[in-house]
Amino acid sequence: MAKAVDVAGLVDRARDGEPRAVARLISLVEQGSSQLPEVAAALAPHTGNAQVVGITGAPGVGKSTSTNALVRAYREQGKRVAVVAVDPSSPFSGGALLGDRVRMGDHATDPGVFIRSMATRGHLGGLSWATPQALRVLDAAGFDVILVETVGVGQSEVEIVALADTTLVLLAPGMGDGIQAAKAGILEIADVFVVNKADRDGADQTARDLKYMISLGRRDREGPLWRAPVVKTVAARMEGLDRVVEAIAEHRSWMASHGELFERRLRRAGAEIEAIAVERVRTRFGPVDQLAKRVVSGELDPFAAAEVLISGNLPS
Repeated sequence: MAKAVDVAGLVDRARDGEPRAVARLISLVEQGSSQLPEVAAALAPHTGNAQVVGITGAPGVGKSTSTNALVRAYREQGKRVAVVAVDPSSPFSGGALLGDRVRMGDHATDPGVFIRSMATRGHLGGLSWATPQALRVLDAAGFDVILVETVGVGQSEVEIVALADTTLVLLAPGMGDGIQAAKAGILEIADVFVVNKADRDGADQTARDLKYMISLGRRDREGPLWRAPVVKTVAARMEGLDRVVEAIAEHRSWMASHGELFERRLRRAGAEIEAIAVERVRTRFGPVDQLAKRVVSGELDPFAAAEVLISGNLPS
């Protein structure tokens, strides 16, 4: 049996800026520790201050390079920055395949930067189930900005919008008809579009295509709508990053003035509560193999099996 952790002391040390305490709290989250309720209760009074920025896009658009550049830009403003890099899971260990990002090595010794890789563990939404709780740890630890860089799996990455205050969707020229392929998925979640590698041929055309799509607007919502700006960058040379930071600040200001920031965080909390409840139900009832066999054999229909599961009268 694992030794109990002094959660209150750990939270105090994390709030004092101790990286090892922050890392330990996130490890408790990833391990699904039995002390998670205690951790959540200790963190709750200190959350709600960090700005969470999601960074998504297809593989090859420069997400890691852009994340690294954003860290530098925010540090130049004196802000403490945390990065959660959600990596593909190893099929053997279940751990993060890439580990701590090589491209972010510039910030490894900066006490104002915390970088953590988390495995998707096969989760198709591009985000680990533990990511929301990890964000709470980083928020409570006093980071001003939390950057969540997702795995880069295309349209299934739309879950990032449920976690982020502002979502950046990155594209790059010369990668085929990326807009056509993605517009039914990740393009619809963007608060800021970033055309990275803008020194390549086709960058202007990509930006024009995006602006045209944005001009069509959305007709399924009433009230004021945020019109996502299109920013061209060359992240490897820090070009255009000031404008990206400015666009993120403008979006936050717009959300605050229109009540959208509160609504987003309300939806985020609701989804988190639901996920925790579902996980507890799954843990309480255990495997449903016997019920599944009865459904396959025709003895039960799925709805009846679900009722059996809810009632707790599982077959032995």
